[in-house]
Amino acid sequence: MRTRLLRDPDEAAAVLRRGGLCVVPTETVYGLAARADDPDAVAAVFRAKGRPSDNPLIVHLADAAQADAVAHVTETGRGLLAAFAPGPLTVVLPARPGLPSAVTAGLGTVAIRVPSAPLVLAVLGGTGPLVAPSANRSGRPSPTTWQAARDDLDGRVDAVLRGPPTEVGIESTVVDATGPVPLVLRPGAVTLDALRALFPDARAIGDGDEVGRRSPGTQHRHYAPRARVRVVDDVRQWAPGPDAAWIGLSEPPPGYALVAVCPDVAHYARRLFDTFRRADAAGLSRIDAEAVPPVGLGLAVMDRLRRAAEG
Repeated sequence: MRTRLLRDPDEAAAVLRRGGLCVVPTETVYGLAARADDPDAVAAVFRAKGRPSDNPLIVHLADAAQADAVAHVTETGRGLLAAFAPGPLTVVLPARPGLPSAVTAGLGTVAIRVPSAPLVLAVLGGTGPLVAPSANRSGRPSPTTWQAARDDLDGRVDAVLRGPPTEVGIESTVVDATGPVPLVLRPGAVTLDALRALFPDARAIGDGDEVGRRSPGTQHRHYAPRARVRVVDDVRQWAPGPDAAWIGLSEPPPGYALVAVCPDVAHYARRLFDTFRRADAAGLSRIDAEAVPPVGLGLAVMDRLRRAAEG
Protein backbone atom coordinates (compact mmCIF):
# COMPACT_ATOMS: atom_id res chain seq x y z
CA MET A 1 0.00 0.00 0.00
CA ARG A 2 1.27 3.48 -0.87
CA THR A 3 0.73 5.92 1.99
CA ARG A 4 -0.12 9.45 0.81
CA LEU A 5 0.77 12.59 2.75
CA LEU A 6 -2.16 15.03 2.93
CA ARG A 7 -2.64 18.60 4.13
CA ASP A 8 -6.35 19.02 3.40
CA PRO A 9 -8.85 17.55 5.90
CA ASP A 10 -11.41 17.23 3.08
CA GLU A 11 -9.04 14.85 1.28
CA ALA A 12 -8.63 12.86 4.49
CA ALA A 13 -12.41 12.67 4.89
CA ALA A 14 -12.74 11.38 1.33
CA VAL A 15 -10.23 8.59 2.04
CA LEU A 16 -12.20 7.60 5.13
CA ARG A 17 -15.61 7.71 3.44
CA ARG A 18 -14.28 5.18 0.91
CA GLY A 19 -13.41 2.82 3.77
CA GLY A 20 -9.69 3.67 3.89
CA LEU A 21 -7.39 4.30 6.84
CA CYS A 22 -5.98 7.77 7.55
CA VAL A 23 -3.77 9.07 10.35
CA VAL A 24 -5.25 12.23 11.86
CA PRO A 25 -3.96 14.74 14.45
CA THR A 26 -5.85 15.10 17.72
CA GLU A 27 -4.90 17.19 20.74
CA THR A 28 -3.73 14.09 22.66
CA VAL A 29 -1.81 11.92 20.18
CA TYR A 30 -2.08 11.17 16.47
CA GLY A 31 -4.86 8.66 15.78
CA LEU A 32 -5.42 6.00 13.13
CA ALA A 33 -8.91 6.75 11.87
CA ALA A 34 -11.49 4.59 10.14
CA ARG A 35 -15.27 4.69 9.82
CA ALA A 36 -16.82 3.39 13.03
CA ASP A 37 -19.75 1.85 11.13
CA ASP A 38 -17.63 -0.13 8.63
CA PRO A 39 -16.60 -3.58 9.93
CA ASP A 40 -13.99 -4.02 7.19
CA ALA A 41 -12.37 -0.66 7.91
CA VAL A 42 -12.36 -1.37 11.66
CA ALA A 43 -10.75 -4.76 11.02
CA ALA A 44 -8.10 -3.03 8.89
CA VAL A 45 -7.20 -0.80 11.88
CA PHE A 46 -6.47 -3.88 13.98
CA ARG A 47 -4.33 -5.38 11.21
CA ALA A 48 -2.37 -2.18 10.57
CA LYS A 49 -1.54 -1.74 14.24
CA GLY A 50 -1.18 -5.41 15.15
CA ARG A 51 -3.70 -4.62 17.89
CA PRO A 52 -5.13 -7.43 20.07
CA SER A 53 -8.79 -8.07 19.27
CA ASP A 54 -9.89 -7.78 22.92
CA ASN A 55 -8.75 -4.15 23.10
CA PRO A 56 -11.78 -1.87 22.46
CA LEU A 57 -11.59 1.28 20.35
CA ILE A 58 -12.62 4.86 21.06
CA VAL A 59 -15.30 6.32 18.81
CA HIS A 60 -14.56 9.96 17.96
CA LEU A 61 -17.47 12.32 17.38
CA ALA A 62 -17.77 15.78 15.86
CA ASP A 63 -19.86 17.00 18.81
CA ALA A 64 -21.49 15.66 21.95
CA ALA A 65 -24.93 15.64 20.30
CA GLN A 66 -23.82 12.62 18.24
CA ALA A 67 -23.31 10.53 21.38
CA ASP A 68 -26.93 9.37 21.46
CA ALA A 69 -26.49 7.69 18.07
CA VAL A 70 -23.87 5.23 19.37
CA ALA A 71 -24.50 5.06 23.14
CA HIS A 72 -27.19 5.10 25.79
CA VAL A 73 -26.01 8.31 27.47
CA THR A 74 -26.42 8.18 31.23
CA GLU A 75 -26.96 11.23 33.41
CA THR A 76 -23.34 10.92 34.53
CA GLY A 77 -22.13 10.70 30.96
CA ARG A 78 -24.18 13.71 29.89
CA GLY A 79 -22.69 15.77 32.71
CA LEU A 80 -19.14 14.77 31.77
CA LEU A 81 -19.67 15.55 28.10
CA ALA A 82 -21.21 18.92 28.92
CA ALA A 83 -18.22 19.84 31.08
CA PHE A 84 -15.28 18.40 29.14
CA ALA A 85 -16.25 17.94 25.48
CA PRO A 86 -14.57 18.79 23.26
CA GLY A 87 -11.35 17.81 25.00
CA PRO A 88 -9.11 14.98 26.18
CA LEU A 89 -11.82 12.98 27.94
CA THR A 90 -13.23 9.62 26.84
CA VAL A 91 -16.52 8.46 28.36
CA VAL A 92 -17.50 4.77 28.54
CA LEU A 93 -21.26 4.20 28.19
CA PRO A 94 -23.67 1.36 27.36
CA ALA A 95 -23.44 0.78 23.60
CA ARG A 96 -26.39 0.97 21.23
CA PRO A 97 -26.80 -1.91 18.76
CA GLY A 98 -25.27 -1.49 15.33
CA LEU A 99 -21.58 -0.86 15.94
CA PRO A 100 -19.16 -3.52 14.67
CA SER A 101 -18.39 -5.90 17.53
CA ALA A 102 -14.65 -5.19 17.16
CA VAL A 103 -15.24 -1.57 18.22
CA THR A 104 -16.59 -2.61 21.62
CA ALA A 105 -14.57 -5.86 21.95
CA GLY A 106 -17.92 -7.48 22.70
CA LEU A 107 -18.21 -5.76 26.06
CA GLY A 108 -21.60 -4.10 25.65
CA THR A 109 -20.06 -0.69 26.29
CA VAL A 110 -18.59 1.89 23.95
CA ALA A 111 -15.90 4.51 24.60
CA ILE A 112 -16.67 7.90 23.02
CA ARG A 113 -14.78 11.17 22.77
CA VAL A 114 -15.16 14.59 21.16
CA PRO A 115 -11.63 15.79 20.29
CA SER A 116 -10.77 19.48 20.25
CA ALA A 117 -8.03 19.68 17.59
CA PRO A 118 -9.35 21.69 14.61
CA LEU A 119 -8.03 19.37 11.89
CA VAL A 120 -9.65 16.22 13.24
CA LEU A 121 -12.90 18.08 13.85
CA ALA A 122 -12.83 19.19 10.22
CA VAL A 123 -12.37 15.56 9.16
CA LEU A 124 -15.19 14.38 11.43
CA GLY A 125 -17.49 16.99 9.91
CA GLY A 126 -17.14 15.19 6.60
CA THR A 127 -17.30 11.59 7.76
CA GLY A 128 -19.46 10.91 10.79
CA PRO A 129 -18.15 8.90 13.77
CA LEU A 130 -14.65 7.47 13.48
CA VAL A 131 -12.58 5.05 15.50
CA ALA A 132 -9.10 6.46 16.03
CA PRO A 133 -6.72 4.57 18.33
CA SER A 134 -3.18 5.87 18.56
CA ALA A 135 -1.42 5.73 15.18
CA ASN A 136 1.43 3.45 16.17
CA ARG A 137 2.25 -0.23 15.95
CA SER A 138 0.72 -1.88 19.00
CA GLY A 139 2.92 -1.62 22.08
CA ARG A 140 5.07 1.23 20.77
CA PRO A 141 5.00 4.78 22.19
CA SER A 142 2.06 6.76 20.87
CA PRO A 143 2.99 9.28 18.13
CA THR A 144 2.83 12.98 18.90
CA THR A 145 3.92 14.06 15.39
CA TRP A 146 2.82 13.01 11.94
CA GLN A 147 6.39 11.92 11.20
CA ALA A 148 6.33 9.43 14.09
CA ALA A 149 3.01 8.01 12.90
CA ARG A 150 4.36 7.65 9.36
CA ASP A 151 7.48 5.90 10.67
CA ASP A 152 5.29 3.23 12.29
CA LEU A 153 2.56 2.86 9.67
CA ASP A 154 4.05 3.81 6.30
CA GLY A 155 2.79 1.31 3.73
CA ARG A 156 0.13 0.00 6.13
CA VAL A 157 -2.39 2.87 5.84
CA ASP A 158 -3.83 4.87 2.96
CA ALA A 159 -2.89 8.37 4.11
CA VAL A 160 -1.41 10.58 6.81
CA LEU A 161 -2.92 14.01 7.44
CA ARG A 162 -0.10 16.35 8.36
CA GLY A 163 -0.66 18.62 11.33
CA PRO A 164 1.23 20.21 14.21
CA PRO A 165 2.70 18.32 17.17
CA THR A 166 0.02 17.38 19.65
CA GLU A 167 -0.68 19.71 22.58
CA VAL A 168 -1.29 17.17 25.36
CA GLY A 169 1.13 14.42 24.35
CA ILE A 170 -0.53 11.51 26.18
CA GLU A 171 -3.79 9.69 25.56
CA SER A 172 -7.15 10.85 26.89
CA THR A 173 -8.52 10.26 30.35
CA VAL A 174 -10.99 7.36 30.19
CA VAL A 175 -13.94 7.47 32.59
CA ASP A 176 -16.59 4.79 33.10
CA ALA A 177 -19.92 6.62 33.24
CA THR A 178 -22.24 3.63 33.13
CA GLY A 179 -23.25 4.27 36.75
CA PRO A 180 -23.86 7.28 38.98
CA VAL A 181 -20.21 7.61 40.10
CA PRO A 182 -17.53 8.39 37.49
CA LEU A 183 -14.70 5.85 37.61
CA VAL A 184 -11.34 6.76 36.05
CA LEU A 185 -10.12 3.76 34.09
CA ARG A 186 -7.09 5.48 32.56
CA PRO A 187 -5.62 8.75 33.84
CA GLY A 188 -4.96 11.61 31.44
CA ALA A 189 -5.08 15.38 31.12
CA VAL A 190 -8.56 15.65 32.67
CA THR A 191 -7.55 15.01 36.26
CA LEU A 192 -9.40 13.32 39.09
CA ASP A 193 -9.57 16.67 40.90
CA ALA A 194 -11.27 18.24 37.86
CA LEU A 195 -13.81 15.43 37.82
CA ARG A 196 -14.44 15.74 41.54
CA ALA A 197 -15.26 19.41 41.13
CA LEU A 198 -18.43 18.19 39.40
CA PHE A 199 -18.80 14.71 40.87
CA PRO A 200 -17.33 14.69 44.41
CA ASP A 201 -17.54 10.88 44.62
CA ALA A 202 -15.51 10.28 41.44
CA ARG A 203 -12.69 7.81 42.02
CA ALA A 204 -9.90 6.00 40.20
CA ILE A 205 -10.05 2.31 39.39
CA GLY A 206 -8.50 -0.16 41.81
CA ASP A 207 -6.32 -3.11 40.83
CA GLY A 208 -9.13 -5.61 41.39
CA ASP A 209 -11.84 -3.77 39.43
CA GLU A 210 -12.93 -6.00 36.53
CA VAL A 211 -14.57 -2.98 34.89
CA GLY A 212 -11.07 -1.91 33.77
CA ARG A 213 -11.46 -4.13 30.69
CA ARG A 214 -13.80 -1.48 29.31
CA SER A 215 -10.94 0.95 28.81
CA PRO A 216 -8.85 1.03 25.66
CA GLY A 217 -5.12 1.00 26.28
CA THR A 218 -4.93 -0.72 29.66
CA GLN A 219 -4.95 -4.47 29.06
CA HIS A 220 -1.79 -5.01 27.03
CA ARG A 221 1.82 -3.89 26.72
CA HIS A 222 1.84 -0.19 25.92
CA TYR A 223 3.99 2.88 25.50
CA ALA A 224 7.32 1.00 25.55
CA PRO A 225 10.30 2.11 23.45
CA ARG A 226 13.01 -0.35 22.48
CA ALA A 227 15.30 1.27 25.04
CA ARG A 228 14.87 0.11 28.64
CA VAL A 229 12.95 2.67 30.72
CA ARG A 230 14.04 3.21 34.34
CA VAL A 231 11.84 5.34 36.60
CA VAL A 232 14.21 7.09 39.01
CA ASP A 233 13.16 8.94 42.16
CA ASP A 234 16.53 9.46 43.85
CA VAL A 235 19.63 11.30 42.65
CA ARG A 236 21.67 8.24 43.60
CA GLN A 237 19.91 6.34 40.80
CA TRP A 238 20.99 8.77 38.09
CA ALA A 239 23.47 7.06 35.75
CA PRO A 240 24.75 9.22 32.89
CA GLY A 241 26.31 7.43 29.98
CA PRO A 242 26.78 7.56 26.21
CA ASP A 243 24.02 4.98 25.75
CA ALA A 244 21.45 6.70 27.99
CA ALA A 245 18.78 9.41 27.75
CA TRP A 246 17.25 11.55 30.48
CA ILE A 247 13.82 13.11 30.83
CA GLY A 248 12.50 14.86 33.91
CA LEU A 249 11.97 18.11 35.76
CA SER A 250 15.52 18.28 37.14
CA GLU A 251 18.78 19.12 35.40
CA PRO A 252 20.77 15.87 35.31
CA PRO A 253 24.56 15.60 35.66
CA PRO A 254 26.61 15.75 32.44
CA GLY A 255 27.09 12.62 30.40
CA TYR A 256 23.65 11.68 29.09
CA ALA A 257 23.53 11.35 25.30
CA LEU A 258 20.03 12.84 25.11
CA VAL A 259 18.50 15.23 27.67
CA ALA A 260 14.93 16.56 27.96
CA VAL A 261 14.55 18.89 30.94
CA CYS A 262 10.91 19.93 31.34
CA PRO A 263 9.81 23.10 33.15
CA ASP A 264 6.63 21.48 34.50
CA VAL A 265 4.56 18.31 34.42
CA ALA A 266 2.51 19.47 31.43
CA HIS A 267 5.68 19.79 29.34
CA TYR A 268 6.85 16.43 30.67
CA ALA A 269 3.66 14.81 29.38
CA ARG A 270 3.97 16.59 26.03
CA ARG A 271 7.60 15.49 25.50
CA LEU A 272 7.49 11.99 26.97
CA PHE A 273 6.69 9.84 23.94
CA ASP A 274 8.75 12.00 21.60
CA THR A 275 11.76 11.52 23.89
CA PHE A 276 11.20 7.76 23.86
CA ARG A 277 11.21 7.77 20.07
CA ARG A 278 14.25 10.06 19.81
CA ALA A 279 16.18 7.73 22.12
CA ASP A 280 15.29 4.76 19.92
CA ALA A 281 16.26 6.66 16.77
CA ALA A 282 19.67 7.38 18.34
CA GLY A 283 20.15 3.72 19.20
CA LEU A 284 20.29 4.34 22.95
CA SER A 285 19.74 1.40 25.29
CA ARG A 286 18.38 3.13 28.39
CA ILE A 287 16.07 6.01 29.31
CA ASP A 288 16.16 7.40 32.86
CA ALA A 289 12.81 9.05 33.57
CA GLU A 290 12.44 11.12 36.70
CA ALA A 291 9.44 10.27 38.86
CA VAL A 292 6.92 13.03 39.65
CA PRO A 293 4.28 13.15 42.40
CA PRO A 294 1.30 11.01 41.26
CA VAL A 295 -1.24 13.81 41.60
CA GLY A 296 -3.07 15.78 38.92
CA LEU A 297 -1.45 15.28 35.53
CA GLY A 298 1.45 13.62 37.33
CA LEU A 299 -0.75 10.58 37.86
CA ALA A 300 -1.07 10.14 34.10
CA VAL A 301 2.67 10.66 33.53
CA MET A 302 3.50 8.04 36.15
CA ASP A 303 0.97 5.63 34.66
CA ARG A 304 2.68 5.87 31.24
CA LEU A 305 6.14 5.59 32.79
CA ARG A 306 5.16 2.51 34.81
CA ARG A 307 3.72 0.79 31.75
CA ALA A 308 6.78 1.69 29.65
CA ALA A 309 9.13 0.39 32.33
CA GLU A 310 7.18 -2.87 32.58
CA GLY A 311 7.39 -3.22 28.80
